[in-house]
Amino acid sequence: MTRLAWSEVPRPQMDRFADVALAESSALAHEILRAIRQEFPELRLVEGESGEPKALVGIRRAIEGFVHHLASGAGAADPRVPSEVFQEFGRGEGLNGRSLDSLQAVYRLGVRLAWRRFAEIGQQVDIAAPAMYELAESGFKYLDGLVEQSVRGYAEAAARQEGERLRLQRRLIDRLLSGPHPDPAQALGERAARIGWELPATVAVGLLIRPAREAVAPALGRGILLDMESEQPRLVIPDPDTAGRVDHVRHATAGWSGAIGPTVPLASAVASLRWAETAVTLTEEGLLPHGEVQHCTDRMEELLLLPSRDLVDAAAARCLTPLNGVAPAQARRLADTLLAWIETSGGAPEVAHRLGIHPQTARYRLRQIRELWGDALDDPDRRFELLLVLRSKRLRATPPTDAVHPGSTVRAARS
Repeated sequence: MTRLAWSEVPRPQMDRFADVALAESSALAHEILRAIRQEFPELRLVEGESGEPKALVGIRRAIEGFVHHLASGAGAADPRVPSEVFQEFGRGEGLNGRSLDSLQAVYRLGVRLAWRRFAEIGQQVDIAAPAMYELAESGFKYLDGLVEQSVRGYAEAAARQEGERLRLQRRLIDRLLSGPHPDPAQALGERAARIGWELPATVAVGLLIRPAREAVAPALGRGILLDMESEQPRLVIPDPDTAGRVDHVRHATAGWSGAIGPTVPLASAVASLRWAETAVTLTEEGLLPHGEVQHCTDRMEELLLLPSRDLVDAAAARCLTPLNGVAPAQARRLADTLLAWIETSGGAPEVAHRLGIHPQTARYRLRQIRELWGDALDDPDRRFELLLVLRSKRLRATPPTDAVHPGSTVRAARS
């Protein structure tokens, strides 16, 4: 095994190197701090309990720790970094909104100045060049360790800040959806300002259904409020009619199920939420498709008719009475034909085209329908009622004859 050059340095020389370096550690730390402040005048210095700048304390500890490691006989490899001090520096950068790039530049400058002085001390005590080369390499490893500890502190601060921001964001969403708010600026302004959210004129509120318990949050961006802590994650889209915003949300929520309510004034955000809740309920019941986030305005028919099932069934029992005596299969065909006739407002050719049947078949069915309903078909209100009932039945894919009274006699009918 190759012996390291630093380990070959005679002990008296190693001790003299350590004694000189430790004796000068305070002066060297001040010199490095002056150079740093000159090179980085924007750097903010914070004083510790002793009244000294924390940066000065950190530089001195870094020098002393490095020298003690060398003098301990452990050699020049893998010097131990004073972790807490440099984690705190990283946390400070994170909490003050700065990047780690400037901090790394500061560290590089400090290591370069320290190495320059260590090289002079090495010459003074006659340490061989190969050992000093190892010392230089060890200094760069030390730099890597300083950066690593600062990155940990920075990440911790960033996580803490993000956690606080998400907490404030949830409180804003709670307040927004507790409305309506006659004066949104007064009700929401302070909470919005704390997370840097500019109050929009309009919003759309969405609810998501988790594809899995630990699903990763959609990457919606900071402009869109997202609360992943709720059982059904909530999102608030500001000014949703802005060009490209709908596409952005669609891409970000790919693979999720859920619904986005209609665009409403900010003061009425809770109204958008109610429609989203209705759509999510229908999705969970299998009445709207899974695997995509529905836009409520694209599902008006389902949202208006499907939640009113009890009312529609009660109306069906009355307005579909003429089908009570018709065989179930024939009743379904007549109901489909009646709906096509109401929807097209046309005659047999239009109905036949819509249903994909022969015009003569359509004429025969229309005559039967006229015989069953009579003059009621000429009443616009009755036609509208029939339209609602039959469309609701079609959406639920259930035969309209489920409103037929039990025990009714079956009237023979031709197809």
